[in-house]
Amino acid sequence: MKKTPILLLFFVILISCKPTQVSDKTFFKSVKIDTILKDKISIRPIIVSSDKVWYAADKNRVGYVSLIDANKMERKINKDSLKLEFRSIAQTSDAIFVLNVGNPALLYKFSKDLNKKTLVYEEKHEKVFYDSMQFWNDKEGIAIGDPIENCFCVIITRDGGNSWSKVTCDNLPKMEEGEAAFAASNTNIIIKGNNTWLVSGGKKTRVFYSPDKGITWKVYETPIVQGEAMTGIFTADFYNDKIGFIAGGNYEKPNQNFQNKALTIDGGKTWKLVGDNTGFGYASCVQFVPNSNGKELVAVGANGLFYSHDSGNSWTQFSKDATFYTIRFINETTAIAAGKDKIVKIVFSVR
Repeated sequence: MKKTPILLLFFVILISCKPTQVSDKTFFKSVKIDTILKDKISIRPIIVSSDKVWYAADKNRVGYVSLIDANKMERKINKDSLKLEFRSIAQTSDAIFVLNVGNPALLYKFSKDLNKKTLVYEEKHEKVFYDSMQFWNDKEGIAIGDPIENCFCVIITRDGGNSWSKVTCDNLPKMEEGEAAFAASNTNIIIKGNNTWLVSGGKKTRVFYSPDKGITWKVYETPIVQGEAMTGIFTADFYNDKIGFIAGGNYEKPNQNFQNKALTIDGGKTWKLVGDNTGFGYASCVQFVPNSNGKELVAVGANGLFYSHDSGNSWTQFSKDATFYTIRFINETTAIAAGKDKIVKIVFSVR
């Protein structure tokens, strides 16, 4: 056996006895909130980029605001004197798509300057109510709505949004009586790669998972509060294909802050309640902070703006403003939030 020199042995021992380094990550301590749009408006779905935030709203309106100079471009969709409320928005590299709630369901494709508009899908039924829409890529997208029969209403495009086809209930999981979705913030659908998760509420609160862009589905139970019309999962986000978070609660009891937050680390197969009796009550939108290893989250809802640095176990309130319905990050320290009468920019600070 080769002998180890004494000096080298001493160095190895010294290194092995050195205390483990503690991460120098500093968590957010405060926020700065600046209003970039103020109007008589209700906004639930938004898309953010480095220089614009696109929104869809009530009173037939679709628009965007520049994040550089706050200039606004807005279009009003007029069709048969209908009063349209848009709660779903999605994008491809060259188009914006908006979808309203209620009957008839109208899905429009816009050019990104909003100058060109095309109606690409229409559905009429007294029960039709679409809640959320997302795209997997520039060709394939999905929108979901409350059940008309015994399954989610699901429409899918495979040609860049130019045409949409409704999936039959024979090819979808069955929903329970009184189970539906909530059009709270366009976060009922979460997509990571080819993986897709849908979330439900009402009499049952479950997660529907597809590994192949909506071709096959599995259903997973969750411990989120359920059993009443306005209970359940209102929002979800996934950090990657394993770590995800669901939130919501009881819309009619907005301060009830237990059984309303849950975490998964196995892609949605199992969920664990976190943060019971702490933090917010009813939440309309939850999002992971980018580049946070799936540990940091923000949520908005009836109790304001909250932040967690430990996977949702504890929460810090940064704002009591209860009029934010939705929030999206531009980068790891800046987010855009929207809701009643405004769009704001939120800068998170470690000071």
